[in-house]
Amino acid sequence: MSERIRMNSPIVEMDGDEMTRVLWRWVKDLLLLPHVDLKTEYYDLGLEKREETRDRITAEAAEATLRLGVAVKCATITPNAERVKEYGLSEMWKSPNGTIRAILDGTVFRAPIPVRGIAPYIPTWTKPITIARHAYGDVYRNVEFSVGAGRCAELTVSGGGEAETRAAIHAFSGGGVVQGVHNTDESITSFARACFSYALDTRQDLWFAAKDTISKIYDRRFKDIFEAMFEAEYKRAFADAGISYAYTLIDDMIARAVRSEGGYIWACKNYDGDVLSDMVAAAYGSLAMMTSVLVSPKGAFEYEAAHGTVQRHYRKYKDGERTSTNPVATIFAWSGALRKRGETDGLPALADFADRLERASLDTIASGVMTGDLFALSSLADKTAADTEAFLRAVARRLAD
Repeated sequence: MSERIRMNSPIVEMDGDEMTRVLWRWVKDLLLLPHVDLKTEYYDLGLEKREETRDRITAEAAEATLRLGVAVKCATITPNAERVKEYGLSEMWKSPNGTIRAILDGTVFRAPIPVRGIAPYIPTWTKPITIARHAYGDVYRNVEFSVGAGRCAELTVSGGGEAETRAAIHAFSGGGVVQGVHNTDESITSFARACFSYALDTRQDLWFAAKDTISKIYDRRFKDIFEAMFEAEYKRAFADAGISYAYTLIDDMIARAVRSEGGYIWACKNYDGDVLSDMVAAAYGSLAMMTSVLVSPKGAFEYEAAHGTVQRHYRKYKDGERTSTNPVATIFAWSGALRKRGETDGLPALADFADRLERASLDTIASGVMTGDLFALSSLADKTAADTEAFLRAVARRLAD
């Protein structure tokens, strides 16, 4: 075996939960460690460790990402009431992704991974649609509570402590729930700049969609910041590049997207982007066939597998069954982080390895060897449904050639 590729500086490695944690180990052992002298700063974001550290480890991983500049993250559990009971948690810890994104800020860019033989559910989608998801605020940084009968009001307080505004929310005749969300002009501005810059870099049209007809202040602020920035800073550059920017209502955008051929960037607020990136990934074939990178205005990049922890497969795995879990998103999270580290550290061999790893993965699928989720969708005449380890070993053989 040839000498392994050396790294100058580490990347932040954030391990995760359940079946994706198993995939994480297999991808490292079979695809990475034989070729790369891997250097990482490791953080275990599995739910047990988050409980043990009272979730401090999640913030530490985000702070390390700001320090080292590049991170790769496995899928993690965001606990609900059932998970609290299952894992014996002392409290319902917040979304690790929400915590990390609040510290890094920035924008999450998610794009499907096209591969020969897998046709999108929407036949007109011949080009990838990139979801640009704002990574701060909204329901991920909300304040919420249950209420009983009575009146609920929202209080705005000035910097000096003097109450300025009191607005009635609702007069409850019985039980209910209340939620307060926020965002900042600074974060929205960073989001807009990232979207415009990415559109120019990739020469793709940019759409921003929200619901300012209903959310006349909150969503309108996003719309106004995008429009002002475009007119002042990007309008001429977009015209020179032959691309366009437009705002539309999100319900209109969904109807427009379904009729489109793809090939553009769709910018969304935080929760909208969470939902629609899964829709786009599934419509192109599988949730496991999507890249995801958080680009922080603070100069950091976090690559992740943008899907769940595959709990159903994990239960089968624990019972000794072989599963056919698709590891492609995990592979591409690692390849993205290694490529970025190669670029930042001036290591072309590392960036080239990332390219070869992605190519070997897609060539394996195109050759007819694929996991069960893709087998059901593939139009290839000669195809085989492989379990996860068999698929990874097939990729490893191509990578070694």
